[in-house]
Amino acid sequence: MLIDSAIRTPIAISFGAIAGALSRYYLTLWFVQRWGSGFPLGTFVINLTGCFGMGFLVTIFAAFSAIVSPELRLLILTGFFGAYTTFSTYGLESYSLFEQALTTSRNFLSFLALGSYWLGSAVLGVLSIGLGVAIAQLMLKLLTVNR
Repeated sequence: MLIDSAIRTPIAISFGAIAGALSRYYLTLWFVQRWGSGFPLGTFVINLTGCFGMGFLVTIFAAFSAIVSPELRLLILTGFFGAYTTFSTYGLESYSLFEQALTTSRNFLSFLALGSYWLGSAVLGVLSIGLGVAIAQLMLKLLTVNR
């Protein structure tokens, strides 16, 4: 059963995701208990450590690709860091676009793609949160009016 990669892959990602989500949850609680909730310090630190960990391990795994199994990569990079913070994936993809723009093409469109993804994700992400809040508030308002 575990010989089939179609089974091993989701199991590896799931175990990593459990560890990542619980790490994020308990670290956030710890930061709030220690320093309060005025500034989202826990999320900020988690995003930065997630980016550092993602960059560090992608580099290490590439250097040792012959001895690092695909399941271990998926467990840590996709599972753990995916649940710990998707910001690490955003950071990695932004860095890859930046590196690509500098090393391969150096043309305006490469830098435009980088800027669009980098700033667009942050700005549109915040706007999407606002849109989601507004729609949910409208729905809740409509539900309470119809009662």
